[in-house]
Amino acid sequence: MNIAILGAGAWGTALAIALSARHAVTIWARDPVHARALEGSRCNARYLPQVALPGPVGVTENLERALQGAVLALVATPTSGLRETLAALRRTRPGLPVVWACKGFERSSALLPHEIAAQELGQAHCGALSGPSFALEVAQGRPTALTLASRNAEFARATARELHQPALRVYFSTDLAGVEIGGAVKNVMAIATGICDGLGLGLNARAALITRGLAEITRLGVALGGRPETFMGLAGAGDLILTCTGDPSRNRRVGLMLAQGHRIEDILSSLGHVAEGVYSAQEVQRIATAKGIQMPITQAVCEVLYRGVQARQAVQSLLARDPKEEVQGP
Repeated sequence: MNIAILGAGAWGTALAIALSARHAVTIWARDPVHARALEGSRCNARYLPQVALPGPVGVTENLERALQGAVLALVATPTSGLRETLAALRRTRPGLPVVWACKGFERSSALLPHEIAAQELGQAHCGALSGPSFALEVAQGRPTALTLASRNAEFARATARELHQPALRVYFSTDLAGVEIGGAVKNVMAIATGICDGLGLGLNARAALITRGLAEITRLGVALGGRPETFMGLAGAGDLILTCTGDPSRNRRVGLMLAQGHRIEDILSSLGHVAEGVYSAQEVQRIATAKGIQMPITQAVCEVLYRGVQARQAVQSLLARDPKEEVQGP
């Protein structure tokens, strides 16, 4: 299969490295300087310097050249760049099947990626690739399991089968909304877990926070059309656990630094990468409020990020909540 990967960040590079074992892969980098550096050094020094790019992987800053002969486009930009990339894809290769690998809400519209795709593409052969995955481990060939979700069951099944390989297991699902909600909201919970760990509250507190965070994700996800079982799977519990506990998690690092008293503006400047949870938190709370869904962890994260509440004070407010029955419906 000839695959065009649109986006030359850490995740796009990792997917190119992993998929090149079975497929012909070309990476499109929007920045010509970055494209030339990647092609010349065969290493993504800016985003993933630890792993070399295999020789057969092509690199170009020309979108038309990247898409020439491709039978699948795999978009690996941040969510903020998805709409622009899909619009360019539609103009260049209308009707080409596409999978996106970004997570979160569009800042200007609060839309999920599949809603952006519906506006820009309006086609059935598209879907989302999500699940617990750090780019470096994927690039290194370490075992990883992902979910490919599409409302078109045959497209999801066939594309998952094509991308599947021994170290990169790809399952399929038709719960596109559920998979994307899990991928978006887990970033908010990772910020909360980073705050918990940064304050030294212990492993018991971390486990409780992750578990109650999953309950929040499920309540919201079901209300937005997701299936409950999706949130127990790779794109739900799996991605949540990884992002909340893994040191490479950017959103977890945001929480750790908030617990140390750093300003969010300074934190984002120091990261050098997008931390989607910072932008998703406000949208998640807005949607939850509109639908009457209780999401106290999300609310606490928003208070720290946007309302000047100190991390320790936000945690104390959570701990002061009245006890209630653990298992509750959506």
